[in-house]
Amino acid sequence: MAAPEPLNPPVHVVDDDADFRDGMVWLLESRGLVAHPWNGGESFLQALRSGTVKADCCVLLLDIRMEPLSGLATFERLKAMAWPWPVLFLTGHGDVSMAVAAVKNGAWDFLEKPFQNNLLVDKVAAARQAAIEQQHNEQERLRLQQAVAALSGREREVLREVLQGHYNKNIADHLGITQRTVEFHRANIFGKLQVQSTVELAHRLGRLGLSVEG
Repeated sequence: MAAPEPLNPPVHVVDDDADFRDGMVWLLESRGLVAHPWNGGESFLQALRSGTVKADCCVLLLDIRMEPLSGLATFERLKAMAWPWPVLFLTGHGDVSMAVAAVKNGAWDFLEKPFQNNLLVDKVAAARQAAIEQQHNEQERLRLQQAVAALSGREREVLREVLQGHYNKNIADHLGITQRTVEFHRANIFGKLQVQSTVELAHRLGRLGLSVEG
């Protein structure tokens, strides 16, 4: 099986100042990043609603002061659409308090204008890495969720016992089966879930917010 292509999240630059917007796109592209310009929040939102732009792994650079739809209003609408990716606000000195509030409300970070190009690129790079990790976690969560769902009823029973820290002999007694059968199920479960140990499995389930109950 071929290795998956490495993720290369694009950066969407949303700003109603054409010169600034074009300069940002040029800067990002000069550093090897994929950048897409948008002249305002409404145009970006409309592209999402229409499917012109997919809500795939990406980073959003969002100017806080735009007309007619402000960056904060755009952010609120994105949140209502369950937007999952990092949003980095660009703000003037007088709007720092609003940007801080936006970060507390779920935005990734903010950067005050004027800023050093390297600082912006560093922040974008950090946001892109976070988006990539988030995407990988979601893919892993889905794979593990599907693998758990595909277990047989008996395998689920054994798995619950294993995660409670019970030894094979105790599991056999609890379920009325032989210890050898428990060992067989345990090996099958670990193989299907692609883990090497109970500790590894418990860690993954906890990190991804998954449960084997039900």
